[in-house]
Parts: sequence; C-alpha cells; structure tokens
Amino acid sequence: MGINKARGALGFIRMAGLGLATGLVLSACSPGGFDFGPSTRGGGGGPDLGPQTVMTGKTLGSGPVKVALLLPLSGDANLAAVGTSMANSAELAMAFVQSNPNLGDNITVAIKDTGPTAAGAAAAATQAVNEGASLILGPLRADQVTAAGQVAKSAGISVIGFSNNSGVASPGVYLLNVLPESEVKRSMSYARKLGKRAIAGIFPTTDFGRIQEGAFRQAMSELGMNAVAIYNFKSEAEARAVITEVIPLLQAGRIDTLFIPDRATAPSLANLLQEGGITPGSVQLVGSGDWNNDPAIYNTTSLAGAIFPAPDAAGLNALTTEYQAKFGTAPHAFGTLAYTATILANARTLANSTPRYDRSLLTAPAGFNGRDGVFRFLPDGRSEFALSIRQVTIGGSSVAEEAPKKL
Repeated sequence: MGINKARGALGFIRMAGLGLATGLVLSACSPGGFDFGPSTRGGGGGPDLGPQTVMTGKTLGSGPVKVALLLPLSGDANLAAVGTSMANSAELAMAFVQSNPNLGDNITVAIKDTGPTAAGAAAAATQAVNEGASLILGPLRADQVTAAGQVAKSAGISVIGFSNNSGVASPGVYLLNVLPESEVKRSMSYARKLGKRAIAGIFPTTDFGRIQEGAFRQAMSELGMNAVAIYNFKSEAEARAVITEVIPLLQAGRIDTLFIPDRATAPSLANLLQEGGITPGSVQLVGSGDWNNDPAIYNTTSLAGAIFPAPDAAGLNALTTEYQAKFGTAPHAFGTLAYTATILANARTLANSTPRYDRSLLTAPAGFNGRDGVFRFLPDGRSEFALSIRQVTIGGSSVAEEAPKKL
C-alpha cells in the first residue's frame, strides 16, 4: 500500500507551530499550596491601578486586573473558526468564575483579533499594552507568539501563548500547549517501562518531522536511552526503502520499537510493515499526540496495539457538554487551552502578585491543574504536561496508562 498523499505533501498539513490535536473538570487551576480565594480588591497584591484606559474589543469579566486574549478571528476561515471556539471557551471560563463565590472576579479579559499574521498579533499586543494589560493570553500561531512576545517583553509583561512550537518559548513567553518534547518523553518512558530498549524513529523530511526528530533525540538523551537508528524520507519511494531496510532488523530482534509520529503517513508505514511480514503487535509502534482522535489512525488494523500520548480526555469531554449547551456545536480541542488560561489568569495569587503574574509564581514547580490535566511552565517558557498513554484499538483507542496526578 502506498503512502497516503491525500492530506498534502507527505501529510504535513498543519500550520506552522499549530498542532491540531490537544485536548478534569476542576473548580479552578490551582498550583500547589496557592490560595485561590476571593479577590482582595481594596489592596494587597499588585500596585494601585489608578486611572485606567478602557480596553477595546469584547470584554469578559469585570475585575480590576486587565488581561488581553489574542486570537485569530478573521482573515482565514479555518484559523478563525479555531479562534472563535477558543474565545467562546474563555467566555465559559469567566462565566464559571463569576458564578463561583470562592474564586472572585479578579480580571477583565479583552478579546482582540490578530487575524492570521504576525503583524496583526504585534498590533493587537501593542494595543493591549497601551490599554494597561498586565498579561497577554495567546496568540495561536508560532510566528504570532514571537511577534506578541517582543511587544510584551518591551513592556515588561508576560505572554501565555498557545503554540506547540517550543522554539518560540523564552523566559516570559510561556507556551500553554502540549509540546513535542513532553509527548516523546512520556511515550518513550512508557516504552522503557514495557521493557523496550531497541528503539528507532522514522520521520518525514518536513517541518513537523524535523521537530519530532529533535524531540525524539532530546527525550532519548534525557532518559539515558539510545536510538538504534533514525530514518528519514521525503517521498513514497524513500519510505518504502526505509521499511525494506528496517524489516530485517525487526525480524532479527535488533529493533523492538518504532516511533512513527507523523499522523498522515503512519497508517501507510504500518501497512508496509505488515506487507513485509511484520504482524501487528510483534513490534511496538509509538505515535505522537497528533494521532489522538484521528479516524484514519483508529481504522488502520495494522496500527492495532500502537501507543501514543494524549491529555486527559475528561476536560475536553466536560467542556464539550457545556459548550454545546450554549453554542450548539462542539468546541475545537484547543478550547481547553483558552479555558485553562482564563481561569489561570484570574487566580488571585497571580493576578494580585507584585509584580502581577510574577514569573516565579508562574513557574512554580508544583504546577497547575487545568482542563487537560496537570501542567507547569518551565523558566525557559516551555511547558510540561502530565499525559496519559493511549493504545489504538480497531475503531478507537483505550487508556493504557492514566496520566500521573503530579509532575
């Protein structure tokens, strides 16, 4: 069976820095030991706000601390649909805050349209800074996070962006998304727990493939594991050649695990292995979080038994129920990120710290509990998530190992 070309050149159809798969019904995001009680509006935590410029754009909440939520709401229909879903999810988060007397309405969130460009993100960030924002949530794409981060750093405020491209993270520019490094480290740790030691990776020569290969190398190094081999391909012919080279090593037991993270080409690679005499289950196949909820993955019989990392599904399931009740449709999976970011920004200890959203508090090692489970920000801006391991079953997937309750 040939490599599936229906989803673009070697299946790399994702926008740069924007993964399309991510996704605990919690009362709040709460870092270890933090007090998330009602707002202390009259004093304590943070400077006197004084006269303030009114924030433009649709606003959520009525608290004294200003926060901007930068999302693509125009210019590209697909991107705007994601942005709109995230804005709606933030609205649900603030409605939850306002209905819960134990939290307190500490922030006003102004939603600002970035459009699809970095210039649009920079303009929206500049407007937010000029209106007195103490924190910027978003934007979505990697290039937009970089642009908004430059503006925010000049103003001395932090950004919590939604890109999954760890290359745009830096101190003060934090990424609230599941990053490839977290995914691969989690899945390779689980493979090691299964007793797997002879691991090889197969990557397309695309931006996504290069990112995944780098994450694979890093994870193997951090875990003290050695990669038996790393293969690359940029065409169907090269993919077939790689599989031809790999099969004898699998049959000889010199490789017991294959990391094939690319969602679009994984079914074809698995089928090529089966055509070459490798029966499903005789080698441990490992995918990426990008596999989560993908019908093509779930309906490929040769991928049965393959594992991949994923966020806790309970948060997205709960958000979906609430979202459908209000908006009449299902949210994009990134809605959980916007929901979590909004609750996090409203946290009294963060919003009223001095300075507001102090970096030492944002990067507390105990982390936070969000819609996608436990996570924390690292000082370099990257994030780590406590991920579950799922196993492909015909027509779906099941939990092979639950996400840990703490990092």
